[in-house]
Amino acid sequence: MKLSLFMMPMHAMNRDYPETLDEDVEAFKLADELGFEEGWIGEHYSSEIEQISSPLIFLAHIAAQTKNMKLGTGVVSLPIYHPAQLSSHVALLDHLTKGRLILGIGTGGLGSDFEVFDLVEADRTAMMLDSLSIMKTIWASDPPYDVEGKFWKVRLKDMIWPDLGVGPLPKTLQKPHPKLAVSVSSPNSGSIRVAAREDLMPISANFVASWVVKTHWETYCDELTKLGKTPDGANWRVARSIFVAPTDAEAEAYVKTPGGAYDWYYDYMFQVYARMGAAALLAPFADTPPETITHELVRDNFVIYGSPETVAEKILALREEVGPFETLMMTSHDWTDKAVMRRSMELLAKEVMPRVNAALDAEPFELKRAAGA
Repeated sequence: MKLSLFMMPMHAMNRDYPETLDEDVEAFKLADELGFEEGWIGEHYSSEIEQISSPLIFLAHIAAQTKNMKLGTGVVSLPIYHPAQLSSHVALLDHLTKGRLILGIGTGGLGSDFEVFDLVEADRTAMMLDSLSIMKTIWASDPPYDVEGKFWKVRLKDMIWPDLGVGPLPKTLQKPHPKLAVSVSSPNSGSIRVAAREDLMPISANFVASWVVKTHWETYCDELTKLGKTPDGANWRVARSIFVAPTDAEAEAYVKTPGGAYDWYYDYMFQVYARMGAAALLAPFADTPPETITHELVRDNFVIYGSPETVAEKILALREEVGPFETLMMTSHDWTDKAVMRRSMELLAKEVMPRVNAALDAEPFELKRAAGA
């Protein structure tokens, strides 16, 4: 199993913006040093606590400060951008990262961003697919361009001067383009059917319960079977909140500290969902009565925490429950205690994952084959 970093990011309110940006950069650099396979960064505009308005700019900044891990957008909201503009920016970033870019795409997830960009009533899924199709065409062709989409048009036929190099839109370093991914969160997500049809790597969010994540794999397999394709767990990424400490008691105390990094995060998520009238989507179990859901209940069931031995056991149990994902995405939380959070990442990389992979290596051949290994 591979280990990756996913950063929304999420920081407590009223923190100094330059300081939190420095922490985000430090977390990426640490992940690279520890051998994390990938580092992903989200995109939000109208949110003080997760204000990365451009994952492309962030990754361009971090590219020269990391050496090995792939760098992913988690995700770029395609309806916001003109595809000619975005395809050019993606091509530039793919070159700056020396081909380490993974392009995570989506429809957006923040209602206030939809309002800012006048997308509240828009068919954002259709816009995402239209934009993706246009960008693929741009990356695969030369001028003149005459691309007629449903929401955008790309035309360039008159101002083309080959002798001066005027006309061509940039192409990516990776051919035909960087690997593509999409995030999924709701039970039996329609987005994961899109992933299967469009050859996108699905990423199951960390703020949904394991029973929801299980429906993602089931839905993905169902759609691929309809398409005559074989599901492969190597394409599936599962994000989880994870905290590792030397002992179970220390880990539990930290995760359950009122107002601490994990408690605050799930209190925030619970309030957001409650205000949208969708708190039931945070149900830890499929049969959890909605009226009994609290942020503490969500926190205690969604965070994987404990000693290295305990966390390894919980990760293996999660995989057994939900399906054969091959990349675990550790979700970054606010560094309210930098030393403790750095230690958690170090323990996860150096002590937890070797235990997990030793156990997976010992699986019978039949189980590995079923997982696509």
